[in-house]
Formats: sequence, C-alpha cells, structure tokens
Amino acid sequence: MSVTLLIPTLNEIDGMRVIMPRVRPEWCQQIIVLDGGSTDGTIEYARDHGYEVVIQEEPGLINAYRQVYPHIRGDILLTFSPDGNSVPELMPRLIDKMNEGFDMVIVSRYLDGAKSDDDTLMTRAGNFVFTALINKLFGGSYSDAMVIYRAYRTALIEELGLLRDEPFSVERNFRHMISWEPLLSMRAAKRGLRLAEIPGDEPARVGGEGKCQHYSWGAVYLLEMAQEALRRG
Repeated sequence: MSVTLLIPTLNEIDGMRVIMPRVRPEWCQQIIVLDGGSTDGTIEYARDHGYEVVIQEEPGLINAYRQVYPHIRGDILLTFSPDGNSVPELMPRLIDKMNEGFDMVIVSRYLDGAKSDDDTLMTRAGNFVFTALINKLFGGSYSDAMVIYRAYRTALIEELGLLRDEPFSVERNFRHMISWEPLLSMRAAKRGLRLAEIPGDEPARVGGEGKCQHYSWGAVYLLEMAQEALRRG
C-alpha cells in the first residue's frame, strides 16, 4: 500500500533541519507539510526540499486535517512530528506492521521499555489517565492512545466520521480545535478494528515551542470522551 507522510508544522525550522534529512524517500510515496502559518523559514525549507506544502486556512489542527484531506493520495496516512519527538527510523517498522493488515498502528512511548524524554509529571499522568479512560469506555487495549505518531488506513477518516462537525462540538464550544487522534483512538476501539502498537522512544524536542495547553485541552478531551461514550452507533 502507498504511504502519505503528513507533517504538521508551526515554526519548526530547527527540528526540520535536524529531523527531515533522516527521512528516507523510499519510505513513503508522498510527503505533505501541513503548516499553520510559520514565520521562521519552515515553509521555505519544505518547498526548497520538494515537499508538498498546504497552508492552513482556519485555526486548529482538526481544521487543518480536514483541509489537507483532499491532497492525501496514500492508502496509509502516517502522521509525524518534526520537532524531534518522533524518531524517523521507526517509520519502516510502522509501515511493515500496517502491511500485516492492521487498521491502525501507534508508536507507543509507554510500551516494552520505551521512554519519553519530553514528558513531565503532568503530561505523563494525563496520558495515563486519558488512555485508561479510553480503554475502559471503548474497549481498547492501548498503552498510548493520545500520541500523534501513528499510521492508519486513510479510509478511516471517512469511515469513522472524522470529517463531520458533530464529533467536535465540544472543541467548537470551547474554541479549542485541537486534534483528532484521541477521537480516532476512541472510535477505532469502539468499532473493534484491528489495532496494534510498537514501542518507540520520544526524544526531547529540538527547538521550537510546545503547543499543548494542558488544562484547557485536558478538559476538552474529557468532555469529548463523555460525549462519545453517550453517543449511539
């Protein structure tokens, strides 16, 4: 199956310069840089290196994902952070696992001795609680349900209703259009899809600034879980 590598960016020039030379062109058939309006040279770097660039028009990663969807040509979508948190050399193993017939494969920071050098006490506790709730409410068996570094069948975006507004009413009410990875994990588990994880370290960030707003995003995720748990079908 063909693979599209999707790289969300916002002022990540330092990470791009260090990480992207380690991404081998034979690992994927399409590379898209999905940029949220960088002013530090990230866009120019991506274009100079021949990557497709899509400039985000509306704020929020969910809106960006929806906007880029028509540009995706791969049967498999691989989402990846270029800030140093995602290890490029794990891509071949991730793709090989997908080719075994899984619907989604996650690179877990908490599986089989993998570790995160970017976690704080708060983020580790938050990831643990959210993952445990997703497993309990939706029948999952994840060790890391929140992370961006994962591969899944592109068709899941439509099959799981991720292009519709209804699942993201909580985000709109709180004006935090964040990301759909948690909802993807919920709905994939709820559907009983074939899911897997591979262990992968999360190194420390290379330049740039973290975008996560822990308290407000955490509240949105909790409300989204409650809404999804009450939703029929």
